[in-house]
Amino acid sequence: MVSMTGQVAEAPSGAAAATGLLTVGVEEEFLLVDPHTGAAVPAVDLVMEQVPAELRGQVEREFQTSQIEIGSPPGVELSSIRHSLGVLRRALADAAERAGVRLLAIGTGPVDGPVPPVVDKPRFDRMIERFQLLVPGPGNNGMHVHVGVPDPETGVQVLNHVRPWLPLLHAVTTNSPFARGADTGYASWRSVEWERWPSVAPTPWLESHEHYQRLIRQLISSGVMLDEGMLYWYARLSAKYPTVELRIGDVCPSVDDAVLVAALVRALVSTAMTDVEAGRPALRTDHHLLVGAHWRAAHDGLEGEAVDVTTGDLSSAWELLDRFVERMRPALEQHGDWAEVTDLLGGLRRHGSGAARQRAVYARTGRLTDVVQDVARQTRG
Repeated sequence: MVSMTGQVAEAPSGAAAATGLLTVGVEEEFLLVDPHTGAAVPAVDLVMEQVPAELRGQVEREFQTSQIEIGSPPGVELSSIRHSLGVLRRALADAAERAGVRLLAIGTGPVDGPVPPVVDKPRFDRMIERFQLLVPGPGNNGMHVHVGVPDPETGVQVLNHVRPWLPLLHAVTTNSPFARGADTGYASWRSVEWERWPSVAPTPWLESHEHYQRLIRQLISSGVMLDEGMLYWYARLSAKYPTVELRIGDVCPSVDDAVLVAALVRALVSTAMTDVEAGRPALRTDHHLLVGAHWRAAHDGLEGEAVDVTTGDLSSAWELLDRFVERMRPALEQHGDWAEVTDLLGGLRRHGSGAARQRAVYARTGRLTDVVQDVARQTRG
């Protein structure tokens, strides 16, 4: 699996292909903060030293020295994803505490403070040299979900089919309402900061895998990207493994939230593959409508309104999510995920999105340090 760092985790197993079930794997990026002030700290090297040796192959540095990343081994069973993320999160939280800092599953830092430097790597140096002041505050932390596909041409068609539904998943994952010590008015401020990069955008309509590759070449030659690793479309093909990668969301506050998103993403890809095989056309949503739908998702999150891309009208985000999940039900049932997803959706409805949870804590106490403590608790599980 490929992240902003260009680091690659284990390839999804092809063993599941014969059963018709799709593998899924998850990458999560975290923020390292001062345990007393909640401000981001450049502590990744200290934390890496404390990670148990047997887990170091699944833990990586990210773009800034205040960030650290994990990658779950891909699998078919949600229980294996849950187990991997739980083990990795707890181990990383313990390593952070031994290093004198705290681990947060949060989209961006809520507490104001100095911007930590970028990790010292030649590729990152070239990115800073070309793009200058696009470094997004204290650390920009997302969740990337990889799902196996049989070949690149199918993968491109899957990208066309999934693109209209990504704003809804964007709303589900919103988890960064605070920045620089204040409420930004957005449920996902990370999304706003992330869009500074010129290659961040909804995935365009693609005619073929050759078209996909041609666009990459043109974006590199234009200077918009240094390399294929900087293709920050909300969904893309893996550069090395036979997967599609959906990378729209903030990192989720809890393992429950991450497992829910992984299950919904896999169901969406599976449904898309069924439609491709049946010759059903993808919904050719206008690019600018998708831009607007993603903006609305970042602004309102799950607790507000969302754009119904089939009509262009606003509707309750939860109403659209319920309809989406019902449409995904055959794929969820095929993978054995329906009961767990139903239960996890009930929890999400009760507790609200990550952004709503952060705002609820702040409304009770008026202290961002309490928000940081609550996110740290959810991160560890």
